[in-house]
Amino acid sequence: MSRLLITGGSSYLGQHLVSQALPEHEVLYTFFSRDPLGLPHGRYLDVRSETAVSQLVADFAPDVIIHTAGSNRGDDMAAVIEQGAAHITQAAASAGARLIHLSTDVVFSGRGGAPYDETAVPDPVNAYGRAKAAAETAVGAYPNHVIIRTSLIYSLEHMDHGTAWMAAALRAGQPVTLFDNQIRNPVWVNTLTAACLELAHHTYTGILNVAGRQVLSRAEFALKMLDWWGIEERQTLAVGPSLGEQWPLNCELDVRRAMALLTTPLPGVDEVCQTAVFPSAT
Repeated sequence: MSRLLITGGSSYLGQHLVSQALPEHEVLYTFFSRDPLGLPHGRYLDVRSETAVSQLVADFAPDVIIHTAGSNRGDDMAAVIEQGAAHITQAAASAGARLIHLSTDVVFSGRGGAPYDETAVPDPVNAYGRAKAAAETAVGAYPNHVIIRTSLIYSLEHMDHGTAWMAAALRAGQPVTLFDNQIRNPVWVNTLTAACLELAHHTYTGILNVAGRQVLSRAEFALKMLDWWGIEERQTLAVGPSLGEQWPLNCELDVRRAMALLTTPLPGVDEVCQTAVFPSAT
């Protein structure tokens, strides 16, 4: 049984990773502000602290680290993402651990070059994308790594944060605009967790695009999620283009390498919905 450290175990992806990894691995996960799992396997960690990261990794001596901890808002966003990736990479190197790092399609501007394959050079247009691109650079200096570039994460059992925000706003009669000019590859959380765990013991190193093979606009994806969750309040809903240079546009990922490499399938949203159990029936 391998020893697996999951940073950001309290995140949407992290919680799914912990639950899927526990039966087959000796798991330690980290959290920062809260621990919704409440398991004895959890430890508080501020990834901005080099000392805290190195001490925890040295104490646990993981075989594999899956680094999901991050932030997408606030003044400390860049520090959490960039310093966290650097500290985790240094600690992985000291421990001789394999490192799986979660990145994003938002490292691209989406203004030319899609679909992006693993050789595509980041050209981010906002602070989050720039921080994630810098984190990729830090991780990429360590030989035994995989940088997973992925997209919008969703589940059909637990509402993702974006859909939950939309549902709450629509039910409260607040305006919601869905962008029809932002293109992504939404990925089922079960797909992404399975791919992470498969890659934990794979020989592949480098960047790998892991996302759903169905390409959708953010508006199309959001409407599918609202339909799935039975959110009927649509009076304040509008569809239109995103405005401003800070938003990435067509960030479609080329997932052919992952499809050839992994046994984990990469179904699209429609495929997942067709085979899942509707929430009202559970």
